[in-house]
Amino acid sequence: MRPKSKVLIIAGSDSSGGAGIQADIKTVTSLGCYAMTAITAVTAQNTTGVKSIVAINPREISYQIEFSSKDIRPNAIKIGMLHSKNVVQAVIKSLKIIKIKKVVLDPVMVAKGGTKLINKAAIIQIKKNLIKKIFLITPNVPEAEILTNTKIDTVEDMIKAGKIMINLGAKNVLIK
Repeated sequence: MRPKSKVLIIAGSDSSGGAGIQADIKTVTSLGCYAMTAITAVTAQNTTGVKSIVAINPREISYQIEFSSKDIRPNAIKIGMLHSKNVVQAVIKSLKIIKIKKVVLDPVMVAKGGTKLINKAAIIQIKKNLIKKIFLITPNVPEAEILTNTKIDTVEDMIKAGKIMINLGAKNVLIK
């Protein structure tokens, strides 16, 4: 059976399989699509928390994105954990080269156990340069609060935060 679409997933690896690249591969595959990956970091984690995070060199992340896309052109891209400014810049550079229009950004910032998965410089880079290059951004409420510097308690607060992200250049916003 031919896959419906080819999806390039750019994200961190979750050794427990509950999130990150592993969860995205499961989702893409269950929808009848073909999953390709570019790993941004490797974590040692389980359901109780994150023990360690090993960053992948930004150049290697770009190689993964560009080399796999040269052979198997993705129909869409799903971006997850981008932990540093240099990683965000590498991804932006690679997106410019491969020119895929359907890009979804799930700005992963904190693990379920509370471990911070992104630094402040990366958040600034996402807000300044990446958000305007993607088709859809899908932050959860805490991520939307970080990106918009607002407190979200109500649906009206979510709408206000969505408008702030649109003013930052987002084409579409879905706050979870």
